[in-house]
Amino acid sequence: MGDRPVIWTAGHSNHAFEEFAALLASETIAVVVDVRSYPYSRFASHFNREEMAAGLNATGVKYLYLGGELGGRPTSDDHYDAEGRALYGLMAEKPAFREAIERVLRGAADHRIALVCTEGTPKECHRRLLVGKVLTDHGAVLRHILPDGHVFEETAVEIDDTGDQPSLFGDEKEAAWTSTQSVSHRRRLSDSSVA
Repeated sequence: MGDRPVIWTAGHSNHAFEEFAALLASETIAVVVDVRSYPYSRFASHFNREEMAAGLNATGVKYLYLGGELGGRPTSDDHYDAEGRALYGLMAEKPAFREAIERVLRGAADHRIALVCTEGTPKECHRRLLVGKVLTDHGAVLRHILPDGHVFEETAVEIDDTGDQPSLFGDEKEAAWTSTQSVSHRRRLSDSSVA
């Protein structure tokens, strides 16, 4: 696969299991790494962790759950901002996260691996913005399998600077590397909601 490791990503979306398995087969994926923090679906039980693992194994694809290490919803309250967005910078510094990244990179040397999450498109998904960014920072090439079967190759994940503009007087504020929306299960009250 060349000098740089290649890692695929895919979202199970609302596919029937057979459709999803066909998407993986179209890229000859050998190992699925599930990066969902909560590997269960209310709407598609065939993507619940145990059912997905069994279904993939029946098609000859190995299943590995790393959502505890690489999931997009941290368990620690201090890994969220006031709006409930996950603080990716803090998450990426955790030893378990770094070890899981190294494991994926080592595995990609010998196997065709796909990181799997829920969202069909990777644009705002943590599998791209968090895990994918760290992997590309380590030299990996991402190939996103889209819901329609097309594959988009990405050699680097650039994070949009949506934070505050730097001050004209040198007091620059770095934009936070966060999830694009609130992912916290806990209700967070804003300062303006005080009665």
